[in-house]
Amino acid sequence: MEALLAQPRGFCAGVVRAIEIVELALEMYGPPVYVFHEIVHNRYVVDDLQTRGAVFVESLDLVPLGAVTIFSAHGVSTAIVDRAEQMKLHIIDATCPLVTKVHLQAQRYSNRGYEIIIVGHRGHEEVEGTMGSVKGKVYVVSTTEDVGKLVVDTPDQVAYVTQTTLSIDDTRHVIDALKQRFPAIQGPELDDICYATQNRQNAVRQLVDEVDLLLVVGARNSSNSNRLREVGEQHGLPAYLIQDETEIEPQWFKNMTKVGITAGASAPEILVQRVMDKLRSLGVATARELDGVHETTTFRLPAELVTKEVKRVAEQFRK
Repeated sequence: MEALLAQPRGFCAGVVRAIEIVELALEMYGPPVYVFHEIVHNRYVVDDLQTRGAVFVESLDLVPLGAVTIFSAHGVSTAIVDRAEQMKLHIIDATCPLVTKVHLQAQRYSNRGYEIIIVGHRGHEEVEGTMGSVKGKVYVVSTTEDVGKLVVDTPDQVAYVTQTTLSIDDTRHVIDALKQRFPAIQGPELDDICYATQNRQNAVRQLVDEVDLLLVVGARNSSNSNRLREVGEQHGLPAYLIQDETEIEPQWFKNMTKVGITAGASAPEILVQRVMDKLRSLGVATARELDGVHETTTFRLPAELVTKEVKRVAEQFRK
């Protein structure tokens, strides 16, 4: 068999930033550092940070008063921010800047009197955070069927935003349904879907015509990883979402000659390489990385961490 690796795959700039924030906080303030929700949706990453002193919590009630507390890349509601301030927590916000952009968009529409429709998956941390950042009426739709059932108070005064990690094609269908149902609706088209999500889905579309099967390395609760699997399935491929090499089933590869591999935006490259090692033991003789977009996007770290890091390096230099 031959393995074809999608390009780009794996970590995006928002994930790199979030992980670096936790690592720097541990280095500068010492453990324990508390993180509200998984910093990113990947068990390998979370377990690694736990061994270094990060404590992941699903409730601020589990955080000691005044502790260093990091908000995950998915963003949080205004109520969580207010509660953290009441507890006098030392807050470091690792929310992806592209998620913050969606929050601000939703708030601007809401402040102008619009009811807000979020195109996304209810229960996902990002969607919950966006819902909780808006004071007025908020609705969540995932499918065109949801749009057909939606009842709003002011049909001529609605606006939509989208979860950043959705499938481009599915989101386009939902937005078209919203426009048909609410002709006056306002919204950003597909601009809220992040560059990394778009690039990884496009890379899979480039891959599907050349392979017999698709493996997506990523966590089961990773929205963008699930969407990559769906893109493969929509093109008629057997497509499997695997967390690591231990979930590979040898019978998948019977009569297969080419295997495609990609990874969600929160999956580290080390997991891809472990999958490759497993595939070599199952008969993959050659591997080839396809041409694709080479991402150069980076996001700034929070100012307090940059300042402390500069001071720390300067002190080391003086010594």
